[in-house]
Amino acid sequence: MTIVFKQWLPVLGLALTSFIFNTSEFIPVGLLSDISSTFGNTESETGMLITVYAWVVALASLPLMIALARTGYKKVMIGLMILFVFSNFLSWYSDSFYSLMLSRVGVACAHAVFWSVVTPYAMKLAPHGKEPVAIGLVTTGASIGLIVGLPLGRSIGLMVGWRTTFLMIALLASFILLVLSLLLRNVKNDDSFSLRKLPEILKSRALLGVLLLTFIMSTGHYTAYSYIEPFLINVASMKNETVTWVLMLFGAVGILGSIVFSVSYQKHKYLFIRYAVCGIAIFPLLLRISAESFYPIIVVSILWGLAINLYLLVFQTEVVRLAPMGTAVAMSIYSAIYNIGIGAGALVGGTVCDVIGVSYIGYIGGGIATISALYCIIKLIPSLRKSEDIF
Repeated sequence: MTIVFKQWLPVLGLALTSFIFNTSEFIPVGLLSDISSTFGNTESETGMLITVYAWVVALASLPLMIALARTGYKKVMIGLMILFVFSNFLSWYSDSFYSLMLSRVGVACAHAVFWSVVTPYAMKLAPHGKEPVAIGLVTTGASIGLIVGLPLGRSIGLMVGWRTTFLMIALLASFILLVLSLLLRNVKNDDSFSLRKLPEILKSRALLGVLLLTFIMSTGHYTAYSYIEPFLINVASMKNETVTWVLMLFGAVGILGSIVFSVSYQKHKYLFIRYAVCGIAIFPLLLRISAESFYPIIVVSILWGLAINLYLLVFQTEVVRLAPMGTAVAMSIYSAIYNIGIGAGALVGGTVCDVIGVSYIGYIGGGIATISALYCIIKLIPSLRKSEDIF
């Protein structure tokens, strides 16, 4: 038992790292109103923190991964954590909106590489045959970031100021950096990828379909999710404490999703895919009508949170399967596309808030996601089935 536990310690270290990265990535969502009031911005102007962050990730992912393609995974991970810690200390120290934006660019550069390498690294560190469990653990860490990190960071920000939230993230990340330096072992990055090999990865029609789906789906999801805090306050008439609990439930269901995924994905792959894409389309469409009563909006939030969690699990796994000879770079492309969608969604959601009101974010976001769900069911699923005969 002790030997088995020791084998999993490095993966657990990466899961802890995914927790702090996910907390830092989405903390502006939970503190949007507070940051806006500090700098005298509108919520849509402050939402540019989300857009710029996401687009920096998108632009930096592939170039940075190509630059680091032959660097060992441990060196890459330690370097990312150093940049992450430094940038979050800058967020704490920032005295203007633009200095805060600059600090977030630093975090985004670390993020651009982290999500590209953490999945293949976790799979290499896991005991043989337990790769899906390793992916599930890393994703569970990210989910706990939404369950605990985001609500706790929001609560700290509301009590003593949002800058303190970033300070707490920087201090916890410093501890995680120490843990990683002790737990991680050197694993060679054997992708041996160069820019000339990029067309080989993109020859897969199924992979191209996953990337197209991801762009449209993430745009729709983040059109609504980026402004969920002001929606819950202004439309659902929730108190700040209740909003924190709803955000916690949104992430908490991710643990359930990760467990179910780990034990059932191979047998029920296409059931997972259909629920994920249809859920991200349907549940935002129900936001406004469910906001009229307390319990319906809770249920919709939980089911929506489960859908996006399963989406990330399913399609990260599929990217790894579809690009076995260039996994890290394929993941960087996937991460870039996903973050372009985050940025586009935050921008569209901000425009919706300014032009027709925050109450309509679910309709617009769900409408965009519906397009991608139809594409997935009609075109992508048959393509994925066909690819199983090739790989």
